[in-house]
Amino acid sequence: MNIRLENPKDYREVENLTRDSFWNVYRPGCMEHYVLNQYRVNPDFIPELDLVMEDNEKIIGHVMFSKAVIILDDGSHFPSWTFGPISIHPNYKRKGYGLKLLRYALEKAKEMGIGLIQMEGNIEFYKHAGFDLASKLKIHYHAEPRDSEVPYFLAQELIPGYWGNREGTYCPPMGYFVADEHPEAFEVYEASFSKKEKAFIEGQLPQFCQSCGMPLTRIEDCGTNADGSTNYDYCGYCYKEGRFLQECTMDEMIEHCAQFVDEVNKQMPKPMTKEEYKQMMLSFFPMLKRWKK
Repeated sequence: MNIRLENPKDYREVENLTRDSFWNVYRPGCMEHYVLNQYRVNPDFIPELDLVMEDNEKIIGHVMFSKAVIILDDGSHFPSWTFGPISIHPNYKRKGYGLKLLRYALEKAKEMGIGLIQMEGNIEFYKHAGFDLASKLKIHYHAEPRDSEVPYFLAQELIPGYWGNREGTYCPPMGYFVADEHPEAFEVYEASFSKKEKAFIEGQLPQFCQSCGMPLTRIEDCGTNADGSTNYDYCGYCYKEGRFLQECTMDEMIEHCAQFVDEVNKQMPKPMTKEEYKQMMLSFFPMLKRWKK
């Protein structure tokens, strides 16, 4: 087993590895391979921590690191770091290779003076590499209420005392959202790979229509592209045959959705009024792909 720096001749092989590793894991299909492809020219990318793992000269794992920032409560920025995607070939998963690669990379990061790492992941795996809930360090996640103990947002102080008794909010590097920001470019890139079938499977993150917020849990919920194929971003009420069925503003969509508050309340532990539902949508909708500015 060998761990070394990635080099340019590895790029396509590593992107294929990343695609195979993440396909249908968190969502139908995946975008992590495109994040990696674009991140190599991002100024936040850390080439010294762009690592591959080999078995008999075959690449079976990869991890990359990036600069990040925490916004302190006084408004100043505190330097921090994150990592991911971390990829292990499907044939090597659940055999300890991912943990070995990560521990090696974290030790290298510490040697470089990197003092604090945040990331999003499953604590049941990452606790074995020293991670715990970021809320215990008073580091808040930008997309959750400040007082939340976010179960998927983790942190580790690599250098004791680096973080100190500070408090602040972590914002993921913008480069991680490149596929959402440039969907057409992502589709062109994805088309250069061999075809793989997208699917809804148990254990994925919740998927929502990127127009109206409706939960998407099966193909029948989804809209269609111009060629009749399934569109996994939008529901069938919003998108059909490659176009939106309603030409409206975000505020108009919220008003439209608010009339269904009684149906929504059937799934809620505590019923909401129409106005409460609208306020919730006002905070949620700007993060949806159709309404992002």
